[in-house]
Amino acid sequence: MSASTPADSAAARAGRGDGESRSGGAGGGRDASDSLTPAMGSEAGDRAVLPSRHPELLTWAVMAISICQFIDATIANVALPHMQTSLDASIENVSWVLTSFIIASAIATPITGWLSDRIGSRILFLLSCGGFLLTSGLCGLATSLPAMVVFRIFQGVCAAFMGPMSQTIMYDINRPSRQPRAVAIWGVVVMIAPISGPFLGGLLTDQLNWRWVFFVNLPIGIPALALIWWLLPSRPIERRRLDLFGFGMLAVALGALQLLLDRGHGRDWLESREIMVEMCVAISCFWIFLIHSRQTAKPLFKGSLFHDSNFIASLVLMAALGLSNVGLSAMLPTMYQTVYGYGVMDTGMLMAPRGVGVVVTMILTNHLMKRLDYRYIAVFGFCVTAFSMWTMTRWSLDQSSREIIVSGFIQGLGLGFVFVPMNMIGFSRLSVENRMEGSAIMALARNLGASFGISVIVTMLARNIQVSHADLVGGITPFSLPGVDISAMAERLGTTGGAILGMVDGLVNRQAMMIAYLDNFTLMFWLLLALAPLPLIAKRPPRLGDAPDAPHMAME
Repeated sequence: MSASTPADSAAARAGRGDGESRSGGAGGGRDASDSLTPAMGSEAGDRAVLPSRHPELLTWAVMAISICQFIDATIANVALPHMQTSLDASIENVSWVLTSFIIASAIATPITGWLSDRIGSRILFLLSCGGFLLTSGLCGLATSLPAMVVFRIFQGVCAAFMGPMSQTIMYDINRPSRQPRAVAIWGVVVMIAPISGPFLGGLLTDQLNWRWVFFVNLPIGIPALALIWWLLPSRPIERRRLDLFGFGMLAVALGALQLLLDRGHGRDWLESREIMVEMCVAISCFWIFLIHSRQTAKPLFKGSLFHDSNFIASLVLMAALGLSNVGLSAMLPTMYQTVYGYGVMDTGMLMAPRGVGVVVTMILTNHLMKRLDYRYIAVFGFCVTAFSMWTMTRWSLDQSSREIIVSGFIQGLGLGFVFVPMNMIGFSRLSVENRMEGSAIMALARNLGASFGISVIVTMLARNIQVSHADLVGGITPFSLPGVDISAMAERLGTTGGAILGMVDGLVNRQAMMIAYLDNFTLMFWLLLALAPLPLIAKRPPRLGDAPDAPHMAME
């Protein structure tokens, strides 16, 4: 097996024929002897691993289908009350529409790399995208809760493969010099789609009905799927054995952990026997998985992945970024609507500046990475994001929307400076063969970080509201309000007095919620500030200008 020159690659493509590159034969027809080898020569050093006829068009097609996948994790949240009525379900049972998707996605994500090697990356991506669109349509047509949950499980499995594969495709079809730009485009989708999900879901539910929360994927996804079928090449097939015991242990651990995080707040955490059982199962199975992976000859994940300090550092920081970005995205819309009284449309507009900031800095980052050390850009990004959280700790009940817009825009700027450099650092030293599994583990870490973030923020918010409410009510006494005894006055006024007490309680609740949100902002400020120096732990990756020759697919 030898490295291909540009002429060799062109001849090989001509020998395969255009029809093969457009069909499943582009991946399925290769046998295990095909391999990844480094390109030779300066001209080949800036060539894509998987050259595509129209890489720009393919990039946008992959992004379009990814938008549907990433939005679907949050878009159904606001439609649950409408689903409950339509599907004749209880409040507790209808939550399985969300829980089933999350658990199925978490369990399926770890085998993305193995399945891609087994059947070919092209076939797997086409099947997962097609399955995702099919189950989206079925979810929109569901007439009962059991059917909806089954469809959401299959949709979650398909989404689990789409996320890491779309990231790997961005690296594989673009030249090394174009990879930061491609990752920036992909990052915009990853960062903005979860933020936009609740707003889009609320808008579709109000203007049409809850079924369009799922139907909206079809007009976007079907044309994108056609372009992907036409243009997407495939990685070679490697028929390696699946570590069934390791996967089983990890699947049970992830399923129990996601159940714990999703249901913990409603069950009062460790006060619940169910949560205790789920925690014990998650810890035990994960420990068994770790011990088994160290002892078996063919573990679920390739051991070389975890020998890369840059990948491990990026993994930790991406989990933290998922915690802060998605957790905050879940908290802010509720705050805008309950504390400040904004409607669905206004809430969406107030969330938009974060997305604008992300887009602006991801464009800037693409240029900065050609001149600066990626690590310093990421450190700066964490500092900017922490500063935005500090400005949010200064919010008040009577402020205008201007402060919200400015803080959101600054936060978007910081997140954009973090995401692309940390991805490039994480994948800078990974071999091409390890990219798919690396993307799957990165997606899993990001999703678990998001789940932890939402659980921690929701729990802290609820408890801080109770504590703040008790403190504020304790301060309303005849001594704090000279000449006014509210309780006695309410008794004398009868129904009117009860209404006055209700108004006072509403004001206290609003103040208590504001204090609880500010406490959460303060916690996240210190967390982000503590994380800021961590990118410096990674080894310095090469800048774009002095990147080594990129490996690419070689054909016999």
